[in-house]
Amino acid sequence: MVVDKNSITSIAIGGFDGMHIAHQTLFSNLTKNGAIAVIESGYANLTPKTHRQEYSKFPLYYYVLESIKHLTGEEFISLLKEEFPSIRRIVVGFDFCFGKGRKHCISELKSLFEGEVVVINEVKVNDISVHSRIIREYLKDGDIQTANTLLGKKYKIHGTQIKGQGLGSKSFVPTINLNVPDFILPNEGVYATKTKIDDAFYPSITFLGHRVTTDGSYAVETHILDKELTNHSNDIEVKFFEKIRENEKFDSFESLKKQIDLDINTVQSYFTKA
Repeated sequence: MVVDKNSITSIAIGGFDGMHIAHQTLFSNLTKNGAIAVIESGYANLTPKTHRQEYSKFPLYYYVLESIKHLTGEEFISLLKEEFPSIRRIVVGFDFCFGKGRKHCISELKSLFEGEVVVINEVKVNDISVHSRIIREYLKDGDIQTANTLLGKKYKIHGTQIKGQGLGSKSFVPTINLNVPDFILPNEGVYATKTKIDDAFYPSITFLGHRVTTDGSYAVETHILDKELTNHSNDIEVKFFEKIRENEKFDSFESLKKQIDLDINTVQSYFTKA
């Protein structure tokens, strides 16, 4: 999204990994000609790189932390005024700090910036604080529903198709095997998902984890329900709805095949009822 920086009158500042509901609260306090200044720490793995833009109508501008962390508070504000000469409002979260060594926080921001400073209080859902680090922990625990609640949307990963074992279409069900280098992956197990192929999302079942019954390697593979897809783009998206079961080791391929069939029925019922 290309916007003339001279026209921007307000900015929200933060890391914004996840673009979750607390972040959206900040954005709702921007003016019509608002923008988002993303401080890129290199640790973003809920919405890494430019994937954040999908979740906002405002233009995003990225500032690498390593390139600005040496700035004093005064120098940081001067940089913002130079970048956005028309800004009259800055929107930040309650725990925002800036400048070398994170020495400056809200009170210094208000004294250094001549315009309006809007500070958003901590956002909670079901008495849970909405923070990217907390969402990551729920994903690691496999609690996809709580993670989705805090995100305000379904957690989604992007990946590219890679070659799998070749067992799926022969012995089990055909799957798309994915390489997902940038996104944090939910806990090992089987999930009800929707997978985007080209421009459409399809109900799917997705496995993440070590193939403990076969070769023991880690895999991310998704099976599209009730639809055979042969030709598609290499950019695949997977949305996570609910965890169906933990990763398990089976005594035989036959036992695994029976469980896969049960899993597929479970996921089909899930989307039928949804």
